[in-house]
Amino acid sequence: MARGLDMAFLAAIAVAALIHSSAAQSTYTVGDTTGWTIPSTGSAFYTTWAASKNFSVGDILVFNFAASAHDVAKVTKADYDACTTSSPISLTTTPPARITINASGDHYFLCNFPGHCSSGQKLMINVSAASSSPSPAPQPSTPAPQPSTPAPQPSTPAPQPSTPTPQSSPAPQPSTPTPSSSPSPVSTPPPTPASSPSPPPATTPSSSPPSPPTTTPPTAPPPNSATSLGLAGFTTFLSIFVALCY
Repeated sequence: MARGLDMAFLAAIAVAALIHSSAAQSTYTVGDTTGWTIPSTGSAFYTTWAASKNFSVGDILVFNFAASAHDVAKVTKADYDACTTSSPISLTTTPPARITINASGDHYFLCNFPGHCSSGQKLMINVSAASSSPSPAPQPSTPAPQPSTPAPQPSTPAPQPSTPTPQSSPAPQPSTPTPSSSPSPVSTPPPTPASSPSPPPATTPSSSPPSPPTTTPPTAPPPNSATSLGLAGFTTFLSIFVALCY
């Protein structure tokens, strides 16, 4: 709705500017009520008439004349001074002639009929630049509405490359292991010779107990031979066993 009102407002301003530009252009009837003819008051008539006007680019000149009695030729300064139309810029033979001024500077006009130019039927005008250029169209006070919803941002991130960057291969290790130094041979201690079994201790015969002071005990019988032999064998076996353990 607001955008439509802004467009209508701009269109109205453009139309007003066009109307203003058209109104700035002026239309001049050459010679006023006398029109375009041989002046009866002398050759300076159209020079005097033009001196009282301010011509601008875009203005229109209207030449009123009788058909087949006059015409309007736009010529160069040289032809204007010589009253000749050997090479006219334009020639209008049908009345009324309407000529729009489209450039600044001096413009020259004359009647192409013989003797008319020398009798004073010629016109020179000086045209200035446009007197006032149309005012620039004002900008609307209400800015165009901006969309309230921001543009959606892409939710999906840019795809990453699926193939990882190849890593450099490690330097190959030698397959043959470094030979290790041979272990020093372990010295074998010399065998310790087994100690010879100790000879059995000699049997010390037990001494006879002292006689009591009062009575003399009977003499102990001699040891039994079987008992002595068994004791000697046991002692020998024990010595051998101890020697083997060490």
